[in-house]
Amino acid sequence: MTIELTEAAARRVQTQLERRGKGLGLRVAVKKSGCSGYAYVLDYADVLGENDAVFDAHGAKVVVAKEHLPMLDGLTVDFQRDGLNEAFKFRNPNVKGECGCGESFAV
Repeated sequence: MTIELTEAAARRVQTQLERRGKGLGLRVAVKKSGCSGYAYVLDYADVLGENDAVFDAHGAKVVVAKEHLPMLDGLTVDFQRDGLNEAFKFRNPNVKGECGCGESFAV
């Protein structure tokens, strides 16, 4: 199982954790949502649970609950800026389809 952060995403995670003054890394999860079935959920990981898997990339950590790994295995998280907009972007090899607005996905 593997989860990757690009260098841009790792820098963003490190910057945000420094601003917060605490945190271990970026927590990535999925929840049932939208017209296609699932949506990504991002949060800060301040503690590790016994069912958490930790992945290191470019000096930053990604924390994922083991129950979410089958849907997220092979995921690459990028951080992109386009004009005034900035966001994390996801490349997930498990995705079979996405809704038109890009808010949810099917596996």
